[in-house]
Amino acid sequence: MQQLAGRVAFVTGAGRGIGRAIALRLAEAGARVAVTDADETSARAVAAECGERALGLRVDVTDPASVRAAVARADEVLGPLDVLVNNAGWDKMEPFLESTEETWDKVIAINLKGVLTCVKAVLPGMVERGGGRIVSISSDAARVGSSGEAVYAAAKAGIIAFSKTVAREVARQQINVNVVCPGPTNTDLFREVAAANPRLGDALKRAVPFGRLAEPDEIAAAVAFLASDDARFITGQTLSVSGGLTMV
Repeated sequence: MQQLAGRVAFVTGAGRGIGRAIALRLAEAGARVAVTDADETSARAVAAECGERALGLRVDVTDPASVRAAVARADEVLGPLDVLVNNAGWDKMEPFLESTEETWDKVIAINLKGVLTCVKAVLPGMVERGGGRIVSISSDAARVGSSGEAVYAAAKAGIIAFSKTVAREVARQQINVNVVCPGPTNTDLFREVAAANPRLGDALKRAVPFGRLAEPDEIAAAVAFLASDDARFITGQTLSVSGGLTMV
């Protein structure tokens, strides 16, 4: 059933991994999808997978001008945006005492400020039209902490607090704002980490009560639900999709 037929979605960081799965799931549900990524080639490739109703665009979420230009282009080609999915993210795993301010700035710029920038670009149109869905990807690290990810966890926790606040501010305009927190997920990035540190990869798998990693499609399913009318009375919520790794 195409629950998002006629809707227009804008997905960041959609060139691979969880973002790609989200874009494909939303397209399967009937949405016209703006597939955006810092790598334009990847964005265009995923848009082609999504079908004729998709558009691939290069977007740097740390650059407000880049975001505004992409939103305007998506609006022009696909129509006014109904759904924003903030998925773009970046991390560098290392103990906090070994980290640098340069790394802090990059982690915060992509993971937190990027979300603020995208919401700022999309939200006025949603307010004007009296409806919309915003789903941001945080992390279970934001809920319970994660060794080697102090600044990342802080930035992802900021997404949760920001989303709850915006949800309160725009509820009267019938705009739903929610957060999905993946646990360890079977992506290229995870495989790279596991290859570099096999013991860490194995430990993360064992920590999940279900005994396995999430698949990107399982994260995408939660996003598609929150973007649909089945979730029309859900806002300001944080949903962990982590096989029970976090139960809070």
